[in-house]
Amino acid sequence: MTISEAVRTRVHTPSRAAKLLRLAASWTLAAQLTGAPAVFAESDKPAAKTSAESPSTDPVLKAMQGELARATTDLGKSEQPPYFLSYTVYDQDFVVLVSAFGSLLNSVSAQRRTADVTMRVGTPDLDNTHGQSRPSGVTSGALPLGNDQDALARVLWELTDREYKRAVPSLLNVKTDTAVRAEEEDKSPDFSKEKPQTHLGEIPSSPALDRAAWEAEIKRLSAAFRKFPEVYNATVVLQVQNSKSRMVSSEGSAITTPSASARLVIEAQTRADDGMDLLRVETFQAPSAGGLPSETELIAKIDKMAADLSALRKAPVAEPYDGPALLSGRAAAVFFHEVLGHRLEGHRQKDEEEGQTFTKKVGQEVLPKFLSVIDDPTTQEIGGVKLAGAYAYDNEGEPSRRVDVIQDGVLKNFLMSRMPVKDFSNSNGHGRNQPGLMPTGRQGNLIVSSSQTVPEAQLRQKLIDEAKKQGKPYGLYFDDIQGGFTLTTRSLPQAFQVLPVIVYKVYADGRPDELVRGVDIVGTPLAALTRILTTGDQQHVFNGVCGAESGQVPVAAVAPAMLFSEMEVQKRAHEHERPPLLPPPGFEDSGAAKDASAKPAVKP
Repeated sequence: MTISEAVRTRVHTPSRAAKLLRLAASWTLAAQLTGAPAVFAESDKPAAKTSAESPSTDPVLKAMQGELARATTDLGKSEQPPYFLSYTVYDQDFVVLVSAFGSLLNSVSAQRRTADVTMRVGTPDLDNTHGQSRPSGVTSGALPLGNDQDALARVLWELTDREYKRAVPSLLNVKTDTAVRAEEEDKSPDFSKEKPQTHLGEIPSSPALDRAAWEAEIKRLSAAFRKFPEVYNATVVLQVQNSKSRMVSSEGSAITTPSASARLVIEAQTRADDGMDLLRVETFQAPSAGGLPSETELIAKIDKMAADLSALRKAPVAEPYDGPALLSGRAAAVFFHEVLGHRLEGHRQKDEEEGQTFTKKVGQEVLPKFLSVIDDPTTQEIGGVKLAGAYAYDNEGEPSRRVDVIQDGVLKNFLMSRMPVKDFSNSNGHGRNQPGLMPTGRQGNLIVSSSQTVPEAQLRQKLIDEAKKQGKPYGLYFDDIQGGFTLTTRSLPQAFQVLPVIVYKVYADGRPDELVRGVDIVGTPLAALTRILTTGDQQHVFNGVCGAESGQVPVAAVAPAMLFSEMEVQKRAHEHERPPLLPPPGFEDSGAAKDASAKPAVKP
């Protein structure tokens, strides 16, 4: 239940390069397998030509269809036959390059093929995946590389057998629980009826990755951090991949969705004298490595990151605060992803362990009337920025669709997988998961629009005016954030936490803005969403990776900057380990070290 700009879920904490590499690999897996706008897999191989394989020419698809037909027929004779069976095979071809302070830490490439066998026994009204038994619906495993159909079928056979032996006992438990427990409030079926889909996607044509050239570039990029003695850890990670998912089902669907993309992550970390770790992360993505920013642009970003960290080390720790606040567009985007987006995911309206904040508010005003929200995985980019949450088909084989979630402040819809909820009986193309987990309704590209805007340059003065109106000495401006998380279950407080990086006190009496550190935005959704006064006139994009019940999936959130009448912040927990006792090599002269890190942070 979190969005994070780098390759993590939950709270983004500093890491060593080896851990970053492992997480980078897991990000590429999650991104490709959910049909995200591809990360290239520009490997050392020649570029792939654009083509589409038919079921008759794709040996992997033929093996899947053959074994699916055999399993459906044979298991159909059993005492408890499956009413639904699907195979999804994920191919991944990726390259990960990691560099630190001018040297390569890792340069790896790999191919990977895995399979998910999804099975439902019982009936669509009540099956083995009901309630908390949902994980029983899928079994996963590694699949042979290459095109040996006999080898592929053998592994699919074993995975199918394993899944059947898991699903049938689960159905028995479900029926027992249903008989002895109180009646559920939402009696919707466990699985919706949808039209079978057939789609054989074309393999995108991508230029081959010049691996040696990129190794040299990320070494130069990471070397740029060597001139900053107060940057204690810094890594540059390039992830490039080609991917293809194939899905066949007993309903007759046959879907192949290739994709390709590239992602560059720059991370730098320092530590204040009081032991607080301070982090800056910049991410860039494109359909191929050639679409990433130029080296000159990236060096400028690195200089800005180092300047920010230097200023943050010297900045005072902010105190708890409750008052007017201005969120930049990126900060507002993450705010909406956490505070609103997760609570609009379909399965949360049915699960009786969930808080169900908006379940019974369809047709009611849940936001100020000037705000509307859609989730549109069909949108590939906004303002020239590629959106990470774009995909053609979801992980249940349903076409992605634009969903008008909130119109003029009024709740209209939820983000639906094939798990129906009361009054919403069908999927709208938002069933998403990482391999090995069952799909649930998830966000893709959450886009917030406003009909009550002011020029973005005027928002700072609007913040000052609001602070004066409330008799506050200052308002807070949240310029950049690193992620956040939210709690949605009934057993925990219905709260959220957004993790800002660059925060300024904007004084009402005209004093210069003051950079502060060590605070998190906190609150509860129903209260926070009513305090938006106005927005800027430009949309901003935050791309990230979100983790929830169905695993890590790439997402995007888009929003204008927003002025709030009230925002609460709390002090951030932190360690108390001292900064390094010795200066870094080459900076033994403390005066030189001081001069090298004296660049000021850029203010809003």
